[in-house]
Amino acid sequence: MNAPEALDERCMMLALAEARRAASMGEVPIGAVVMAPDGSIIGRGHNLTETLHDVTAHAEMQAITAATATLGSKYLDGCTLYVTVEPCVMCAGGIGWSHLARIVAGAPDPKGGYSTFTSRSPFHPRAIYTSGVLADECRALMQDFFRRRRKK
Repeated sequence: MNAPEALDERCMMLALAEARRAASMGEVPIGAVVMAPDGSIIGRGHNLTETLHDVTAHAEMQAITAATATLGSKYLDGCTLYVTVEPCVMCAGGIGWSHLARIVAGAPDPKGGYSTFTSRSPFHPRAIYTSGVLADECRALMQDFFRRRRKK
């Protein structure tokens, strides 16, 4: 494994920790982190839609809000977002407007991911999208969560 792949996996593990935090709260287990160009984590988030009674409180939006507050800027130029599941259309729009340089996703979302609704990239024109990083772990977390929820 080369250095960029190792970094992607390490950061996705941080996003998975956020997703587990969401699951422990009864939220859909999606987590996200934002890494600055210097390698520091400047934003973290997990789904809070149930807790906040807010359909827009997705992991990506929470991480972007935290990162922009850390930087004191609405733009995240040069930053990378790591998210455990492919972003929905709403989050993809926010990601695009925030000017993230790179988006790294774990598992695909064939029911609600942005790619289900459009073949055009909603991200900033210079953004790079990478998917499938720790996809099995990300998918398993989602599947386990919904399997347990259906048993109740």
